[in-house]
Amino acid sequence: MNNEGKHIAPQTFKERTEIRNLISELVSSLTVVPPLSMKDLEAVADELIAQYQLNKAYRGWMMVEIHNQVWKDTIASIPYERRILLLPKCLSNSAKCHAEMDDLGLLCHRCGNCPIPDLQAKADELGMMSIVAEGFTSVVGLIQNGVVDTVIGVSCLNSLEKAFPLLIRNAVPGIAIPLNYDGCKDTQVDYGYVMQLMGLRSDEDAYFMDYDELRSQTKAWFEKDALKQYFPDLGNDTTLAAFDWLAGEGKRWRPYLVAAVFSALTNDDKASEDVRRAAIAVECFHKASLVHDDIQDHDNERYGKPTVHKIYGEAVAINVGDYLLGQGYRILAQCESKALLAAVAEAHVSLCKGQGMELDWSKSPRPFTLDFVMDIFCNKTVPAFEVSLMLGVICAGDDEELRQVFHAYSKALGIAYQLKDDIEDFDDEAPIEIRPSAVLALVCEQHPDTDFLHRMFAAKNLKEFFREPDNQPILLQALEKARLLAEDYHQQALAALYNVKHVELKRLLFRVTERIIG
Repeated sequence: MNNEGKHIAPQTFKERTEIRNLISELVSSLTVVPPLSMKDLEAVADELIAQYQLNKAYRGWMMVEIHNQVWKDTIASIPYERRILLLPKCLSNSAKCHAEMDDLGLLCHRCGNCPIPDLQAKADELGMMSIVAEGFTSVVGLIQNGVVDTVIGVSCLNSLEKAFPLLIRNAVPGIAIPLNYDGCKDTQVDYGYVMQLMGLRSDEDAYFMDYDELRSQTKAWFEKDALKQYFPDLGNDTTLAAFDWLAGEGKRWRPYLVAAVFSALTNDDKASEDVRRAAIAVECFHKASLVHDDIQDHDNERYGKPTVHKIYGEAVAINVGDYLLGQGYRILAQCESKALLAAVAEAHVSLCKGQGMELDWSKSPRPFTLDFVMDIFCNKTVPAFEVSLMLGVICAGDDEELRQVFHAYSKALGIAYQLKDDIEDFDDEAPIEIRPSAVLALVCEQHPDTDFLHRMFAAKNLKEFFREPDNQPILLQALEKARLLAEDYHQQALAALYNVKHVELKRLLFRVTERIIG
């Protein structure tokens, strides 16, 4: 909803109905499932505007209605008692309304002087919750906390322009009905249309994953008592150090993704033993790579604590990393599908290639291009995201088409993540080492002066170097271009999910994208 000019709704009920029918026909022909990204919604709206010569000022309104049409079947499969109706106070009759507002919203007297009482009465009849309040933010919280599964909300386009991206980014199942015109009081909505959407109901019940429960379940696999069955021999310093390191700090994103993809594809929130093995194995590989990275990058802290090589020495630390790699492959070998081993081995080889490119450069620092850095990202960062998704889909029975989707998604997500990480290096005063980063690649490309680059690579404190008056604009220009690139790859990641046919899988990956790079 970011096109130029003011967003307005079509001015007559007849025109609104005609355009809604056009949207319904087009969405049905596309056979897409929700959620759709903002870019997807813009593209569909622009297609309709061009095809039927519609007013471009309707674009924002149409994006909301396209979103509604895509979600309708899913909303219909959600029981009424798991829905909430959100109405704006501005629907009330300002001259006659004497209702009070509290922290939860308007305490409607149901006097009958506006549409609010009838809509709330309909919600009561169906068994839906309803509130009269401004904004979707609080309702999104209710959904994320498991109080309800969906929202049917009425709001002005001005408010939706701010709230709508929140619904999209969090993949919230919902319908947003725009008011017929913006205003702070005495507004109107297509009353019968709202009633129709409230009454949607199918014979099927929707499946929604309990993300918090799944995260808790995944983390519990790494508690020491649960993990011991996969580590039968803890008889020396290497095995004990590896076990403690694996069971220690960590967000467990990779194991969670394995379990979450499996659950989304199978509608089964009970992970099989193979899923659990694959999840533990992928964390073994991740923790092994961290041990080796910390040695190669000369880092002395990880998670705010001394690194493994600082505690045990480099020789033992290398052995700890190697042991975790061996354990990961041993655990995977116990799984039924040998495709799991092949997927992990391919990612392992790629990661080492990417790290090797960095190590080769560090032996002889020299100007580098963005293409060179992107090649490192694709070999080192992308497989770390892709392998967890691949293990999840293999455990769910495998699907070659989804593998291709995951490859494109992971590439865009991994690059966006690394671009964001490179940008954030300059957000504080902590010293950073010269390495092949996207920001420095852009500096090299935009300012190829030999003397400048020589001084940059020789700088003992890179951030102080860029605080010099002549150098600061060069860094700011590179940072801005990196931000634009990061957002472009962010959108490419979401675009890669367009043809995914599993609603809950698509919702999961939208939420993952938001958590990682949103």
